[in-house]
Amino acid sequence: MAFSDLAGFEALLKAAPGPDHEAKAGAEARNGQLTKPAGSLGRLEEIGIWYAAWRGEARPRVSQPQVAIFAGNHGVTARGVSAFPAEVTVQMVANFEHGGAAINQLARNAGAIMSIHPIELDRPTTDFTEAPAMSEMECVAALKVGWEAVNPESDLLVVGEMGIGNTTSAAAIANALFGGTAADWVGRGTGVDDAGLKIKEEVCAAGVALHGGKAPLEILASLGGREVAAMAGGIARARMLRIPVILDGFICCAAAATLEKAVPGSLDHCIAGHVSAEAAHPAVLRAIGKEPLLSMGLRLGEGSGAGLAMPLVKAAVACLSGMATFAEAGVSDK
Repeated sequence: MAFSDLAGFEALLKAAPGPDHEAKAGAEARNGQLTKPAGSLGRLEEIGIWYAAWRGEARPRVSQPQVAIFAGNHGVTARGVSAFPAEVTVQMVANFEHGGAAINQLARNAGAIMSIHPIELDRPTTDFTEAPAMSEMECVAALKVGWEAVNPESDLLVVGEMGIGNTTSAAAIANALFGGTAADWVGRGTGVDDAGLKIKEEVCAAGVALHGGKAPLEILASLGGREVAAMAGGIARARMLRIPVILDGFICCAAAATLEKAVPGSLDHCIAGHVSAEAAHPAVLRAIGKEPLLSMGLRLGEGSGAGLAMPLVKAAVACLSGMATFAEAGVSDK
């Protein structure tokens, strides 16, 4: 399953496998016989059945969860769109590697193996107000980083990011994909003041004016970052392997949205881990048809909200597969 350009990547998306309907039916049947009143576990039941369908097992287990973090630098950072300088991306990668970030703790808590993938941090993307952020081949290279980061043995995936300036990139992508004005999609990100927010709006509007009429994957190349494209590549690879994905916040969902807009249904193997405090995240979730599992006021990125939701998905699967049926427990179902 190789691709050498965006057309080839899109063709793979169109040919991606769907859920296993026999496994789904088996999970639904089993869920209907568990020792509980029908529907009493609420969304946990829905999540367990969704997971079973994608793993192709009516009684699945989560045994090898994975967290993959991608890092990239953005040319638009030079325009003052962030409260932090681009050097922080490199510093935070070191923090990830030494186990000191929030996502390190959340991955460990979920029993997940975590990998970190910095992508050409010494070569920021082009300022997208002047030219495409990435050429097609640069975008393809970043997609491949994400694609190759997915362990085929994984059975649950979180993709996260680090990249100063990437909320501006995400806002521009969302604006280009879903319309409206830059102000509808731009938020404070790392904590910019009112003047910084105005700059972000102007940068976003300029980028969308230049690139907004393009196809979804071209928008990813033109307005995204290497870490944004890598997340999209990882999500797509997980689909090919029928690995369920927990989506993180605004940046992750903007990356994922380019797949959904390119080929509707591309995110059926994904569930939204949380809704973040970044102002436009709820709108992106609505646009891609995802209801978040958690609302905790997070706005950190790094895959942190999805990492926090990982044990919840594991709990849903554990209930589906581990609970006794009425027959097994010798309990009357009447």
